[in-house]
Amino acid sequence: MAGYSTAVAARAGSNPFLRIVAALSTFAGWCSAAMIVAAVLITCQMIFVRLVLNASTVWQTEAVIYLAIAATLIGLSYVQRLRGHVNVDLFPLWLKPRARFVMALITLSASILIIAMMLYYGFEFWHFAWSRGWTSDTVWGVRLWIPYLSIPVGFGLLLLQLIADLVAVVTGADKPFGLEDA
Repeated sequence: MAGYSTAVAARAGSNPFLRIVAALSTFAGWCSAAMIVAAVLITCQMIFVRLVLNASTVWQTEAVIYLAIAATLIGLSYVQRLRGHVNVDLFPLWLKPRARFVMALITLSASILIIAMMLYYGFEFWHFAWSRGWTSDTVWGVRLWIPYLSIPVGFGLLLLQLIADLVAVVTGADKPFGLEDA
């Protein structure tokens, strides 16, 4: 398809911080993929139990929901590393390199601020569920701090990746928005 480019991972260069964050984001991506595979396998098992064995399922639906949500949150940093989030690069393409650099600093800083707030409140929510001993209102009775842990972990990893992206742009290890100067 002409006009479309494939996702290119953010560059880490020889910077140890950028390399560590890249490795963490990649590991998070693998964990996220494993959670999706586990959710699919559990769904298949649930279908077999219900249709073939004509038995009821107790934990499968809840587990699949929690795995899908956790996979989404844990995978955020990997998608950011690959620049796979929805973006509109029309404005950065129109801008000259210096203006593109300033725009990258502004957007990354705003993103860092927003995700830091989400991390703070996500951690607060997780801690509240953990300290109060919340459980789900199902037969399985999951201790909710376990699935809720994906909130601070996912946003924490995304925050690290955004900080790494900002460091990469500031140090020149990567170009703003991954676009080469024209």
